[in-house]
Amino acid sequence: MAIQTLELIDFRIYTHAAVEFDPGLTVIVGENGQGKTSLLEAISWIAGRGSFRGVADDSLIRMGADAAIVRADLTGHDGRRQLIEVELPRVGRNRVQINRQGLRRKSDLIGSVPVTIFSPDDLELVKGGPSSRRRWLDDGVASLQPGHDALCGELDKIIKQRNALLRSSGGRLDADGAFTLDVWDAKLATTGEALRKARERLLSDLAPRLSAAYDAVAGRPAEISAAYLPSWEGELDAALEQARAVDLRRGLSTIGPHRDEITLHIGCTPARTHASQGEQRSLVLAMRLAVDALVRRQGTAEPLLLLDDVFSELDAGRAQALLEALPESQRLLTTATWVPPAATPDRVLKVTAGAVTEVSR
Repeated sequence: MAIQTLELIDFRIYTHAAVEFDPGLTVIVGENGQGKTSLLEAISWIAGRGSFRGVADDSLIRMGADAAIVRADLTGHDGRRQLIEVELPRVGRNRVQINRQGLRRKSDLIGSVPVTIFSPDDLELVKGGPSSRRRWLDDGVASLQPGHDALCGELDKIIKQRNALLRSSGGRLDADGAFTLDVWDAKLATTGEALRKARERLLSDLAPRLSAAYDAVAGRPAEISAAYLPSWEGELDAALEQARAVDLRRGLSTIGPHRDEITLHIGCTPARTHASQGEQRSLVLAMRLAVDALVRRQGTAEPLLLLDDVFSELDAGRAQALLEALPESQRLLTTATWVPPAATPDRVLKVTAGAVTEVSR
């Protein structure tokens, strides 16, 4: 999969821009705040991910505009063209089309444009709380099984409804409340077990690739291990019954896949607390590369590689190693500072205050 052109209207700071990318490596340069990352953010949206910065859709609309529009022309590995159009209005529902055919929701785009995104914020995958690691796994599963995103959405709905019931109960349930909680518990047990199993399968498949990817970017071998730690033991339906008194007292769901942890170790030591900054950065890159390698093996299309200013966070050795480890597919790289000498871009674009121009080389 390769993106040929990207058109933005009233997206972030862009009034209007039409950008062409090379099927190989395109480097996008410019000072901070000029709109480099917004180009990758728009591609993330048409891939069904929304903003990889984690902001709400209305934050993507240019100040003073009523709606933002993203339009992308892509070519698949079989040579077929694909047009994806998105309108993000301030009021009303988003409108999404593929080849002029409407889709019901953003998540229906997942799988149409597979992407692998590298970002400086990725360090949170190792240093941050478990929610970022759960999202890393869920994004990976969704890249292989597009229906997984709907499963995650269903879990969010169940947890919100269950927590609302627990809070409103005041620690006690009447007969109607107990019946309703039984219904939500049954839904949570079914959805939660399915989500846990999907995450555990992916983590098992990733295990050998994590060490190989780490070796590639760190320049030295290390045994990388990742373990999935559910927040309950046994079957989830029985665990929910045992936890009911605690949940009622606290007014929230204390167990379920929304509370699970993924631990990461380099050798025998936990990466979150004992790894050096350089080791943590190498591990983050390995986590992204491992998922990308699995998607390339099992998927039907090669992911686009989006690298948002990652080289400013890496020393020269790791930057060089990352470039060498990247698959030979379309790569879009933004930078405000420098590009490793080994990068030989096919196209260089300069972004200044929402205007994109091509740089002669």
